[in-house]
Amino acid sequence: MRIALGCDHRGFGLKQAIMGLLPKLGYSYHDFGCHSADSVDYPDFAEKVGEAVASSDFDHGILICSTGIGMSIAANKIKGVRAALCHNTLTAQRARQHNDANILCLGGDDVEVEPALEIVKTYLSTTFEGGRHVSRIDKIGALEARPQQA
Repeated sequence: MRIALGCDHRGFGLKQAIMGLLPKLGYSYHDFGCHSADSVDYPDFAEKVGEAVASSDFDHGILICSTGIGMSIAANKIKGVRAALCHNTLTAQRARQHNDANILCLGGDDVEVEPALEIVKTYLSTTFEGGRHVSRIDKIGALEARPQQA
């Protein structure tokens, strides 16, 4: 499984910890940035990771900013992205099981490193249940396909 990683300056430290975890779990990754704690704009990295996942070049993405909210909002603007902001292992599990989330968003200021790593493990090890949830994912796709209103 290939993982696309991205963060802003507030998520840089947590991203570094996740980069240490992924190879131990057997996952490869590409770091789309940022590459320091210098101030940057989170939508730039949400776009890079979102496009990489939506194009199927990567199986999943992980995005981190201070709260995860901005990354989630920005990534979900990209057709085919289902980015989920998760605060614990239950929300990570349900994001995959019920919503077939393809990008995990985390808050670098919101979740401590060890719990965040458990969230990542849970997210990546959980699969989509399908069944009754398929029609719901299809409805999300139909919303994306609607013409934009002026």
